Amino acid sequence: MLGYVLKRLLLFIPTLLGVVLVTFMVVQFVPGGPVEQYMAEARASVRGGVESGGSNYRGDQGVDPKRLAEIKALYGFDKPAHERLWQMLGQFARFDLGRSFFQNKDVWTLILEKLPVSISLGLWTFFISYGVAVPLGVAKAVRAGTRFDLVTTLLILVGYAIPGFVLGVALLVVFGGQLQWFPLRGLTSANWDDMSWGARIVDYLWHITLPVTAMVIGSFAVTAMLTKNAFLEEIRKQYVLTARAKGLGERQVLWKHVFRNALIPIITGLPAAFVGAFFTGSLLIETLFSLDGLGLLGYESVIRRDYPVVLGTLYLFTLIALVTKLISDLSYVWVDPRVKFD
Repeated sequence: MLGYVLKRLLLFIPTLLGVVLVTFMVVQFVPGGPVEQYMAEARASVRGGVESGGSNYRGDQGVDPKRLAEIKALYGFDKPAHERLWQMLGQFARFDLGRSFFQNKDVWTLILEKLPVSISLGLWTFFISYGVAVPLGVAKAVRAGTRFDLVTTLLILVGYAIPGFVLGVALLVVFGGQLQWFPLRGLTSANWDDMSWGARIVDYLWHITLPVTAMVIGSFAVTAMLTKNAFLEEIRKQYVLTARAKGLGERQVLWKHVFRNALIPIITGLPAAFVGAFFTGSLLIETLFSLDGLGLLGYESVIRRDYPVVLGTLYLFTLIALVTKLISDLSYVWVDPRVKFD
């Protein structure tokens, strides 16, 4: 076991290097970098000054070369690409994710600022998805082939087929716009600081209902069907017939014997699902509902070519994904002692 863990940890290094290197190379060929954006904004501000009555317009002559050199030095683009790459790798080795070009903050600070929103969405999505999917999957397995199984399967497949952002738009239009039952944006109201604790809880739940619903509807479909199939597979095994032949009740057979074995594929997927609920699938939902979380941070960083934020968050999320995958693999041994990595 220890040798397997050490081997996997050593494999983290080339994986992280590969992800960072490929992303860094792609970034070098993407047009409209931070320097170009600064120049475009400078030209726009000059033209705006002329339109408002200024007299310093110089047409399309561009930014002063000295000033342009200062901007390149500020962003680090006065150095060759290989020097910037080595500098970035050295920072990442020290877990220094760099500093944002446009927000004048460390990337770590930005992540910590946006994390509460993503945690809110992730926790609610994870617990509601598993809290609904696992009991529903068990009920479907016990009632396999009945009308209940067919109707719930149809509803699950319909929910799974609808993308989360499409469902989010529909929820906003119906419940936020037409009926006005829920707010259209934000995680809290403007007068949040003036509310009592009870009112804050109600206000928070009021705001989080629509985005969480949009994320949950499609996410629990796979878990529900996986639970059902795992239960059906276990129910047909010989040890279940033996337990019934001994006179054990159906409830005892299901929850004492079948349930523990059927949940092995579900439990081993918990670490990845738990972490993934925070960092994946929330970009469109956060953008749609104007929630200032990690997904929206990543999107805005790509649009503004804020490369330290893009590369820093990608490095961090890749590392988290690798650790989560390792934990998921190790959980097979913890849940089922028959599994041996040797």
